[in-house]
Amino acid sequence: MPTCLLIRHGRTTSNANGTLAGWTQGVGLDDFGRGQAGDLAQRLRSIPIRVVVSSPLQRCVETAQIVVNALVDVTVQTDERLGECRYGAWTGRSLKELAEEPLWRLVQDQPSAARFPDGETFIGESIAEMQARGLQAVRDIDARVGAEHGPAALWALVSHGDVIKSILADAAGAHLDHFQRIMVGPASLSVVSYTDRRPFLVRLNDCGTDLSAILASFSDHGDAAVGGNAGSGD
Repeated sequence: MPTCLLIRHGRTTSNANGTLAGWTQGVGLDDFGRGQAGDLAQRLRSIPIRVVVSSPLQRCVETAQIVVNALVDVTVQTDERLGECRYGAWTGRSLKELAEEPLWRLVQDQPSAARFPDGETFIGESIAEMQARGLQAVRDIDARVGAEHGPAALWALVSHGDVIKSILADAAGAHLDHFQRIMVGPASLSVVSYTDRRPFLVRLNDCGTDLSAILASFSDHGDAAVGGNAGSGD
């Protein structure tokens, strides 16, 4: 099966200010975030990415567009299933304030049981529902890319921190309750290779290393090397 490059959007004013943007419209990249996306685009320029699919939210579409501008014959597609977790009544509030809410501790310690309350403007959803739609999107798109471009194809997904963390937890065989242990920085790159037997977590939260090695990773889609390439330095 193809290999998926999971990209978190670059920094936004909400990230910098410590507020929970959620599905708020008009939240785009700030100057620093555009620079982050530009740096990532340069690193991806030599990678033969066939398809780029983004969350429909502005910050992700902007990141995706910067990335595809460095590629050849690729356009940005969107899939609502890759959108941010629906934080409901928490949307737009400061993280410092939300940390005082009783639900905060559940979100941190047992996220599989957490559901965000509906608000007047934004509906809520559970973290488990967010993971389910994200995983379904990845599997569907991965199968489509494989059918259209072959089993060695590379494709990119541009989404949000919590969505990507939940997908990576699944790829690592970890319970959703452990997804808060995963760090995914703005404009970071993680890589998952899906196979008929199991997914492989190839790279995690990469913010600056050479990406040429992913072209050879799991080229035969077999089992991982014994020892997990220990000592390879990457």
